[in-house]
Amino acid sequence: MAAITFIDGDWHDGNVPVIGATSHAIWLGSIAFDGARAFEGVTPDLNRHCQRAVNSATAMHLNSPLSAEEIEAVARDGIARFPDGAELYIRPMLYADAGISLLAPDPGSTRFVLTVFEAPMPTGEGFTCCLSPYRRPGPETAPTDAKASCHYPNSSRAIIDARDRGFQNPVMRDGFGHVAEFATANIWIVKDGVAITPVPNGSFLNGITRQRLIGLMRDDGIEVEERTVEVGELDGADEIFNSGNYGKVQPVTQYEDRQLQAGPIYRRARELYWDFAHSRR
Repeated sequence: MAAITFIDGDWHDGNVPVIGATSHAIWLGSIAFDGARAFEGVTPDLNRHCQRAVNSATAMHLNSPLSAEEIEAVARDGIARFPDGAELYIRPMLYADAGISLLAPDPGSTRFVLTVFEAPMPTGEGFTCCLSPYRRPGPETAPTDAKASCHYPNSSRAIIDARDRGFQNPVMRDGFGHVAEFATANIWIVKDGVAITPVPNGSFLNGITRQRLIGLMRDDGIEVEERTVEVGELDGADEIFNSGNYGKVQPVTQYEDRQLQAGPIYRRARELYWDFAHSRR
């Protein structure tokens, strides 16, 4: 995997060491990041991903040394160092190098790193999923308003559990037992031609791709509902698919023991997103 990393004003090749053994980030988890995509010569919503990186840092009590616009400029410089049309993941990251009174991060010590690396886009063939025993935290127990590294060990154990049971990605619930999202992306179900996605309630990020899809589908005449989704609705859904930065829009081909097909709403949603992406060259 080819990768380049920008730190302290310069680009470096490979897996660059950036955090010291005594840094607050590696010890106490004060890390915020975001992820954007370049593929087929487009970088959809790159500016919004850079802004969310800054917002996440603020939520984690960090001070980004770069503005969202400056982060975007660095990202575009990195993308330009790869061949045209390369499928890339763009990851700006901000972390505290020092702490105040042990636990709290020192905002003034915030460092910025941006990595661009090759990451093939999922093909759209779909994935299998199951219901996870693990749940998303609420805002009173975790910094759920940030895209923060501290959330991902919980996602990792949910994925490990799903794979041990023969599935690729789990559906996670919130603390009330309602459907929240997949371990790695927002979730959609379709019933009788209506696209339904859980309403943000503080247990998961209101994804940038999710927000974009809501607007695109509504403009296209598709009825979209943001509401509480019960687990039992997954059993009766006509379609299930996801939306997220890594694969953008991907269909579910199996939920638990139910076989599913990539349906018409999923196919139209994916088409609408790709049309949007290519309109923003």
